[in-house]
Amino acid sequence: MKHIKKVSEIPGPKSALILARRMAALPAGLGKSTEVVVEKAEGALVWDVDGNQLIDFAGGIGMVNLGHRPEGVVNAIKDQMEKYIHTGALVTTFEPYIEFAEMLNAITPGDFPKKTLLACSGSEAVENAISTAKYFTKRPAIICFEGAYHGRTMLTLSLTSKYGLFKRGFGNFAPDIYRFHSPNVYRKPDSMTEEEYIDFCIERFDQNLISHVDPSAVAAIIIEPVQGEGGFIPVPKRFLEKIRQVCDQHGIVFIADEVQAGAGRTGKFLSIEHSGVIPDIVTMAKSIGSGMPISATTGRADIMDAPHLGGVGGTYSGSPLAVVAALETVKQINTPEFLAKATSVGNIITSRLTAMKDKFSIIGDIRGIGAMLVVEFVKDRKTKEPDMDFAMAVIKKCVSNGLILIRAGLYTNCIRFLPPIVITDEQLNEGMDVIEQAIADVLAERK
Repeated sequence: MKHIKKVSEIPGPKSALILARRMAALPAGLGKSTEVVVEKAEGALVWDVDGNQLIDFAGGIGMVNLGHRPEGVVNAIKDQMEKYIHTGALVTTFEPYIEFAEMLNAITPGDFPKKTLLACSGSEAVENAISTAKYFTKRPAIICFEGAYHGRTMLTLSLTSKYGLFKRGFGNFAPDIYRFHSPNVYRKPDSMTEEEYIDFCIERFDQNLISHVDPSAVAAIIIEPVQGEGGFIPVPKRFLEKIRQVCDQHGIVFIADEVQAGAGRTGKFLSIEHSGVIPDIVTMAKSIGSGMPISATTGRADIMDAPHLGGVGGTYSGSPLAVVAALETVKQINTPEFLAKATSVGNIITSRLTAMKDKFSIIGDIRGIGAMLVVEFVKDRKTKEPDMDFAMAVIKKCVSNGLILIRAGLYTNCIRFLPPIVITDEQLNEGMDVIEQAIADVLAERK
């Protein structure tokens, strides 16, 4: 049975009218990766206003690991709406907030007392982690990494890499931020083995602690265990262990940003669990709420308790509707069955992409963990020159044929795979068929 069902071009006539209204009403800087205008969505399927049925491989940028409109989550929100919508965690206490905090305190890595602070977005979770680390250590400096994405607020945009897309024109930025090199095994020097390259990155890290900033000034080191916007680059275990060792030696707070890679996407609840390295603080958002605006900063209780009374919080932070959605979501995600399904989805995507790599020389690399994967397009496999135009052409062709995709990568030459984990094997393979045909078609058009 085919799951992609087209009744018009994409965008169709109704979509075109709404897109014209968007252009007139919304700021030009608010990008859109596709011209899909949504009518409804369920599971791994999206219907547009013209009646086309599409398969979703973008998942709202990794927001719906549990699928669009999961029944248990929808029912939890409905039940909560019958009780109260908002009373404010800074004003009153409501049990779901406490229950969700207790859950995250229990399931995040680390055999030590933990506490959790809720907010609305990944950027806020990172802000809370950084400000708390500064308060705890009484130090000003933060170390982040090339290729990182941590958000769009002033502080998190300062931490974010990829200047041209995210930062150009928005300065000045926050001070005392030091950006170190992050390992990218695919783009290592040809003269080095993988292990030699990781050794080089560790040596460079140590050198930066002399040339860029002294450890005694550093409050926190923040890293994505699998870089998201940077191109789904897994950070090698030995590099994460190095960060942990430096943090332990110098009293620095280790923050793992799990906003995109967490919530079961990689086959474990958090991606850093694959390494066995224990961070002091974890930031989570996106799929922990199945699309509801909620984020969490979970960390060592002594660190989280550092700010003075009234020093943290927000009006909307820990919205009861978002919290009950997150409670139900994480209950379903943090199960052996769901995590095994994430691994299975990743295995199918990897198998299909590996076969395509053997067939198409335009594919330079396939990487990621679990169901968090990218394919990187290059003009030449030897030089690894990025081919961002090819990636965009493939996405446009896929979307026009009923498959929702988005790009990634420091050079924007990757296509990221973030389908809902609940996607069926049939839907997944149908989507992969669309990608394979799109690559062949774009190559043929280039001749």
